[in-house]
Amino acid sequence: MARAKIALIGAGNIGGELAALAARKELGDVVLFDIPDKLGLAQGKALDLEQTGSVLGYDAKVTGTSSWDDCAGAEVVIVTAGVPRKPGMSRDDLLSINLKIIRGVGINIKEKCPRAFVIVISNPLDAMVYEMKKVTGFPRERVAGMAGVLDSARFQLFLARALGASQKDVRAMVLGGHGDTMVPAISYCTINGVGVKQLLSKATLDGIVDRTRNGGGEIVKLMGTSAYYAPAAAAIAMAEAYLKDQKRVLPAAAYCDGEYGFRDLYIGLPVVIGAGGVEKIVTIELDGEERAQLEKSAAAVRELVEAAKTL
Repeated sequence: MARAKIALIGAGNIGGELAALAARKELGDVVLFDIPDKLGLAQGKALDLEQTGSVLGYDAKVTGTSSWDDCAGAEVVIVTAGVPRKPGMSRDDLLSINLKIIRGVGINIKEKCPRAFVIVISNPLDAMVYEMKKVTGFPRERVAGMAGVLDSARFQLFLARALGASQKDVRAMVLGGHGDTMVPAISYCTINGVGVKQLLSKATLDGIVDRTRNGGGEIVKLMGTSAYYAPAAAAIAMAEAYLKDQKRVLPAAAYCDGEYGFRDLYIGLPVVIGAGGVEKIVTIELDGEERAQLEKSAAAVRELVEAAKTL
């Protein structure tokens, strides 16, 4: 059986880390794509990663390119293209800039990778993934946004640190839009099966929730650009679940057609990812406060999407 092809759109910090992880896990051959002005960057990273394979012992072809023809037939396309956040910038500030980029990328994906499972990372995430589905015309199962896995990872880390526990024992889920209105589902958060509310005070939990919501901004302030190690790892978890038909339950931005009362909207919810893409949106019972927060988050996402429609 031929190896899968994974096309990474954008060879910047996230793109490079995506390529490294995909190669090390031997998920398939990797195409690292960027605009002609950044062709040397894409080719240099690709060559560096292929040479790394000789040291670490993985087999994966990594190609740096600015030609969409090299992406043709990819089983997975992960989109990071766009301008990253700078200090003082909100995700919403990026809307008008990155919307034009996503539209161009979507047209090429539709033509060159018509059967791909598309994972969008570009911000503002919920509006970008909505636009990707709109431009490609792909079924909702094959277009998803990476946000919930990353936000949940941040939530898990902060909980583990507060408890002095191993991150391996923390199970947490963050739903809603990828921004200040995201919804850490505390009622479903456990430490090796023990509900987190039994272990931490409300004041401590509130502080952790606030830090999670501002987790991306915290990193931007520290290093002057967006995070890339954790976002790349999160997207690769989704890609691996698809390529290996793992049927993993992961929080991801999925297109709603009545689920949770939402229609024609991408928002972070628990989903099953397997060979069919987003095979199912999992319905869970939220408490009153969580449900209200999810409604508020959905309203914020819808406002952003409506603004995108005018641009």
